[in-house]
Amino acid sequence: MPLTLPDRLPAIDLLKQENIFVIDTSRATTQDIRPLRIVVLNLMPLKITTETDLVRVLSNTPLQLELSFMKIKSHTSKNTPVAHMQAFYHDFEVLRHEKFDGMIITGAPVEHLDFEQVTYWDEMTAIFSWARTHVTSTLYICWAAQAGLYFHYGIPKYPLAEKMFGIFPQTTLQPQLPIFRGFDDIFQMPHSRHTEIHKEDIEQAARRLAEAGRTDEALTTIAESPESGVGIVMARSGREFFITGHAEYSPLTLDTEYRRDVAKGLSIQPPRHYYRDDDPKQQPLVSWRAHANLLFTNWLNYYVYQETPFDIDEIH
Repeated sequence: MPLTLPDRLPAIDLLKQENIFVIDTSRATTQDIRPLRIVVLNLMPLKITTETDLVRVLSNTPLQLELSFMKIKSHTSKNTPVAHMQAFYHDFEVLRHEKFDGMIITGAPVEHLDFEQVTYWDEMTAIFSWARTHVTSTLYICWAAQAGLYFHYGIPKYPLAEKMFGIFPQTTLQPQLPIFRGFDDIFQMPHSRHTEIHKEDIEQAARRLAEAGRTDEALTTIAESPESGVGIVMARSGREFFITGHAEYSPLTLDTEYRRDVAKGLSIQPPRHYYRDDDPKQQPLVSWRAHANLLFTNWLNYYVYQETPFDIDEIH
């Protein structure tokens, strides 16, 4: 099945060149299928790049998806054309009365700030609360994962001495979970962040929930790395996933970030376990895409499609 995208979205032409099956809304309306409605709150600066990365990993499913894009009203993107934002993005206030089968909330370049210092924090927390009653399952990525864990469970973030930057092996702690079907015991995931969360805080929060009898909000770390720490946290039986890395990244994303920072004269080490022979003069060695595709496909199948009601208005 194809992925249904808004008419004229730049990702359509880019991904057709990669032989990925996507169709626009005009063609999709002629098909008698109830597609899964997925909304993406895209907080990344280069929105077209992030859209393309997400569409790429969402496209490997037999399910038909209808993708919408949400934006923060209280923040204006400086790196994406205004015409693009007006054509493809809707404010939360416009979408808040709708329901969605799945939601993805991306990272954001605001790690250096305390959560309450982020100018759009109030709107973010309103969206976090809204998602719990209007979305079947939500993926929180990188900064959004830390923000969601902080808002919902009081789990703090901690600054790192140096940027967690590279491709890091993750161990599946509960391989029997449907999210890990088809996974190896170890899988790779890109990371690019300046802060981290601690497993001990997650365990303490889980104990508080259990003591309070809130078993429906069970919280557990399901993947971790000896190098990059907590990898994936699951909550509410899969209605929420908090992913500290960027499984969706394309092969050259870390390379682009590295060369951008070098050009700015910043003190930064090359991304670890990324270039062949760890040499920035060589090409990246792509080691994460197969599991990235599995991760998003399993999420869509087992935690969205299998759990969402046929009548989308029944989501609560």
